[in-house]
Amino acid sequence: ETIYVQSKFDQDVDGDLDLLATDIIRPKETEDGLKVPVIYEMSPYYQVLGRGNESETKEAEDGDFQPSVYPLFYDNYFVPRGYAVVLQDARGTRNSEGCMVLGADEEEQDGVATIDWLNGRGKAFRADGTEVKADWSTGKVGMIGKSYDGSIANGVASTGVDGLETIVPIGGISRWYDYHLNRGVQYVNAYETPSLFTFVIDQTPADDPQRGQDWVEATFAEATVCSASGSEISASAADPQADYNEFWDARDYLKDAKKVKASVFVNHGLNDWNVKPNNFVQWWNALAKNGVPRKMWLAQTGHVDPFDFRRKKFVNTLHRWYDYWLHDINNGIMKEPQVDIERGVGNWKTYGTWPAAKARSVRLFLREKKGRKPGGLAFAPAESDTQSYSDDPNQEESEMVSGRFVEKPSRLLFETRKLKRSMRLSGTVKVKLRATVDQVDTNFTALLVDYGKATRVDHEGSGEGVSATGKETCFGKSTPEDDACYGSLRRTIAEEPYEIVSRGWLDARHRKSLRQGELLTPGETYNFRWTIFGEDYFFKKGHRLAIVIAGSDATWTISDPEAAGVEVALAKSFVKLPLVGAKRALRPY
Repeated sequence: ETIYVQSKFDQDVDGDLDLLATDIIRPKETEDGLKVPVIYEMSPYYQVLGRGNESETKEAEDGDFQPSVYPLFYDNYFVPRGYAVVLQDARGTRNSEGCMVLGADEEEQDGVATIDWLNGRGKAFRADGTEVKADWSTGKVGMIGKSYDGSIANGVASTGVDGLETIVPIGGISRWYDYHLNRGVQYVNAYETPSLFTFVIDQTPADDPQRGQDWVEATFAEATVCSASGSEISASAADPQADYNEFWDARDYLKDAKKVKASVFVNHGLNDWNVKPNNFVQWWNALAKNGVPRKMWLAQTGHVDPFDFRRKKFVNTLHRWYDYWLHDINNGIMKEPQVDIERGVGNWKTYGTWPAAKARSVRLFLREKKGRKPGGLAFAPAESDTQSYSDDPNQEESEMVSGRFVEKPSRLLFETRKLKRSMRLSGTVKVKLRATVDQVDTNFTALLVDYGKATRVDHEGSGEGVSATGKETCFGKSTPEDDACYGSLRRTIAEEPYEIVSRGWLDARHRKSLRQGELLTPGETYNFRWTIFGEDYFFKKGHRLAIVIAGSDATWTISDPEAAGVEVALAKSFVKLPLVGAKRALRPY
């Protein structure tokens, strides 16, 4: 059935609260009194882009607004197993009223309004305007979604709404500032055309033939309002100062993590450079601080759904997770190891927690070059040496890390000796640079690199670590229009001489605060501190761990045009790495 949940906002200022188009698939036995819990996804992508690896959209029969195809496998698999599935068009997209707000409070409150309705606290209507009750719902709700949809789940959970029992964010954003910027450095895809924002913001609701001419007229009126709203959002988000301001504060779920009451099953790619790894790290840590029941899978892929690379295990785990939290079935899932991490190609290991309990912070100082060799990483600082580099605004990452023995004026490279044993990095790397800059501002880039030939998941390829097999596997019941079969994927691998394990950036103006930048005094010496995004990685015996320091990173960020010169005081500069087995693996420098 298709119903329209009443929101708390009137963005088209027509005197009526915006209505959210909501498609529901539930067991037919609910017509005879059966009550079931709900699996709920809100998405802006049901009309464009689509969901899943096959980009499924809500397809409707001619003259019939109700979809005949519901994206993803949730309805096919879970409805026959005693769940209802609710797929809702996010405001301002497809057939929902209102304007898209890019993660702001309106989206969170739309989720609250829907969960309220499922618990008998809110209102919803049929196409003819008659009110409809969710008398088939137990009131227990689990949200799920990948990317934007998973971000919405994080946001709704941060409201603490009653009835939301669990969420499953897959590659979800925890703070929208960190999706578009990192410590004041803007990513190249942030608000550029085409981007997530510009691609989706221009959508206006489609015509619903069941709702008549009033709906069509409202659509055009709303389009005008939403166009103005979109321009305002675009201008606010594209602030050239890159400060964390009121716009970003309204899209920050971390600040409300203490309100989360729902359990959380996090899924993220360790090589996801769309929704960068800091989004899952800071969310996970905030949930841990507040005692939220949680579970996590970390894969070697990029921005990819675990349904596409670990399908059978994921569906089974998801089923058990929902049975525990929504059906109150004590199946033991919360007594199992908390974290699954993919070590090699399809090689998964389980751990009791993350980061590793045995990880110890190891400080390695930047040491001077010796002849043609790169600089070193050592337990003891250098005496008083300095090294300099000049920012190259056009420098790509491949140039930064290639040619270990080539002296390049636009980067500094520091590495360990060959490791005596394998060594695990688990957590977030911290960088401290004591440096002098000859301009009022500059960007800093730090890359964590593993130098050593190995066969690895090809997460930088077009499929971000997966490719199609040409075959299908099926999960759930099919209908003539909506089958439960999906193309299966295999890992793509590549043998490479090195791996960029993780990255981190800093705009020198934001060295003290994200909220207000402060320009440098050229020639004065400062301490610059920032982080390389969290990781969990094994450096193999015989490999070298390295840190590359540079200015602009043209691969991922918008370059600093000033091309500053930077002099680094090695004795006062170091990295802190959370390592397991460092003492036995590292050789003295």
